[in-house]
Amino acid sequence: MTGTLYLCATPIGNLEDITFRVLRTLKEVDLIAAEDTRNSIKLLNHFEIKTKMTSYHEYNKIDKAVYLVERLKEGMNIALITDAGTPGISDPGEELVKMCYQEGIEVTSLPGACACITALTMSGQATRRFAFEAFLPYDKKERSVILQDLKKETRTIVLYEAPHRLKKTLRELLDVMGDRDITVCKELTKRHEKKLQGTLQEVVDYYEEHDPRGEYVLILAGKPETERQEEEQKKWESMTIQAHMAIYEQQGIDRKSAMKRVAKDRGIPKREVYQALLDEED
Repeated sequence: MTGTLYLCATPIGNLEDITFRVLRTLKEVDLIAAEDTRNSIKLLNHFEIKTKMTSYHEYNKIDKAVYLVERLKEGMNIALITDAGTPGISDPGEELVKMCYQEGIEVTSLPGACACITALTMSGQATRRFAFEAFLPYDKKERSVILQDLKKETRTIVLYEAPHRLKKTLRELLDVMGDRDITVCKELTKRHEKKLQGTLQEVVDYYEEHDPRGEYVLILAGKPETERQEEEQKKWESMTIQAHMAIYEQQGIDRKSAMKRVAKDRGIPKREVYQALLDEED
């Protein structure tokens, strides 16, 4: 019998934000794999949990995952915890989960605190559809590609950022995406929790006068759907209707259906497409 990997959500600030199920599981498993044992020992001591710990972090995530999978195959039950929040979200836990699935090992997640969801729900921004990007890449080229992709994103965007990079990131977002609504959340669930809502320009101005402190989650409004549609329409209008039709027909779409798509793309009645094609034939 193989063991089970338990993904245990831990508090992101307030120690009361831990479930009874997580506490019981941390006491009952054979081993706890923690992102930083020095940090996690404080949590375990607070709740008088004596279970043995081992480190599992970004710099040993492959070799240690192999070791943990072997222990699971021997029948050990292991709990995975991160420094704060839900394991597998923007941390090396996803590598261990993948390996467990490859080896047929049972994985289950014990829900609880998660910074991106906590910030999103209190942000005042649209919550029905959102894109979670976590931390932007450090590499300048890769970062630029991601920002250009996010510029076109119509869903609400959720980003993480450290205090020493916050000002730079906010200025980049303003430069690339233009001035749009944003909510900046910091120190979630802690005593000095704060939400700052406004436009990107207003938030950039605010942090020019106030030094960032604490961990941040940025909730950025997506590109308005109407604006995206207008840009798409302009793109189609830059080519002839005949060339537009050819794009769909080359995909094997019949002429009648292609005409409908062209009309929809350009925001015009289908009869205008039909007439343009007739005029071309004449």
